[in-house]
Amino acid sequence: MSNAAFPQRSLRIPRRTLLRAAGAMTAAGSAATLLGGLPAAAATTTGTAPVPPAAKGPAIPAKGYLVEELGDDLYWLTDGMYQMMFLVSDEGVIAVDAPPTLGNNILRAIREVTPRPVTDVVYSHHHADHIGAAVLYPSTARRYAHVDAAEILSRVKDPNRPAPTHTFATSREVRRGNQRLELSYQGPNHSPGNLFVYAPRQKTLMLVDVIFPGWVPFAYLAVSSDIPGWVTAHERALEYPFQKLIGGHLTRLGTRDDVVVQQEYIADVRATTEAAYADVDFGAILDSVDQENGWAIFNAYLDAVVTRASEDLVPRWVDRLGGADVFTKSSVFTMAEAIRLDYGSLGPFGIRP
Repeated sequence: MSNAAFPQRSLRIPRRTLLRAAGAMTAAGSAATLLGGLPAAAATTTGTAPVPPAAKGPAIPAKGYLVEELGDDLYWLTDGMYQMMFLVSDEGVIAVDAPPTLGNNILRAIREVTPRPVTDVVYSHHHADHIGAAVLYPSTARRYAHVDAAEILSRVKDPNRPAPTHTFATSREVRRGNQRLELSYQGPNHSPGNLFVYAPRQKTLMLVDVIFPGWVPFAYLAVSSDIPGWVTAHERALEYPFQKLIGGHLTRLGTRDDVVVQQEYIADVRATTEAAYADVDFGAILDSVDQENGWAIFNAYLDAVVTRASEDLVPRWVDRLGGADVFTKSSVFTMAEAIRLDYGSLGPFGIRP
C-alpha cells in the first residue's frame, strides 16, 4: 500500500538551519519543530507539544558537536540530531558509522582525543544518513558490513559510501590492538543488514534506527522494512548486558529502561490500532466515497482507522516521549499495514465467506 493517507510536503531545509535547530533542540526545543505534526493540547508557539524532560539531552557546544568518553577509550559523538561512536585502541581507531551532518567534525573529534589514525570502519547499515560521510575515512581503512548491506551498496554505487572490504552473514569480531567490537546480525529489522554493534568491555550497545531514547520512533516506525523483525529487535537488544545504548539519533544516550518504554509504546500502538480496526464501520466508509474508486475506499478506511487510533494514543504519550504528537499518526499507519500484511489480520479484506 502507498502512504496516500498521509501526503507529505517536500521540505528543503538549509543545512546550517538544520544543525542550528538540532543544537537548540538538545536544551529546549524539538525535532518536531522542523517536521510538523498533529496539534497538541499543550502546544508551544511552534504548534507542537513541549518536549518532555525525558527526551532532553546535553547541550551541544558552539563548535557543533559533543564528544564524550563512555569508558575505556570508547567515545560517543553527536550533533544533537545524529550519533555515532568510535573506539580508540593502542594501534588505531575503530569508527562506527559516519553521519553526514557530523561530516568533518568526526575527524576533528577523533583528533581531540587521539593522534592515531582510523584503521577500521563499521557500517551499521547501508543508509546514507548514517554512513554518507564514510568517504572521509582513510582509503586504507578496513570497512565492515553485513552481506545484505554490502549488496545494496554495490548496486547504488555511492562514492560517499565506499564498498566494504570485509563482509559477513551472521557475526564478526573487529579487533584492533587492545580493543574489540562484536558485530552481530540477528535478522531483518530496520533495514536488511542492520547490525547490533557491541563493545563488551564498555558494556555499550549501538543499534541504529530501532530505539529512540526519550522519543517516539521516526516517521512510519523509523521507515523500517520489516516491522515484525524491527519489533523483535527490541527483545534481542535486551539480551545484551549493556548499560549504555547508542541509537543513532537525537539528543541523548539510552538505557535498558528506554528499550522497555519503547516496547510499551509499540505494544500500545498495535493494541490501539487493532481496536480502531474493530471500531471503524466499513459500511459507513463505503457510503461516503466513490465506490468505483478502489483507492479512495482504501484511503478513507485507513484514514479512519489511523485517525481513531492516533486520537487515543497521543494524549497517553505526549508527556512521556518526545514527538508523540508529531509521528504517532505515521506510526499507526505503518502498524495498521503491518497488522494487515505481516500479521494477517485483514478485516473486511479477508477471506470471502
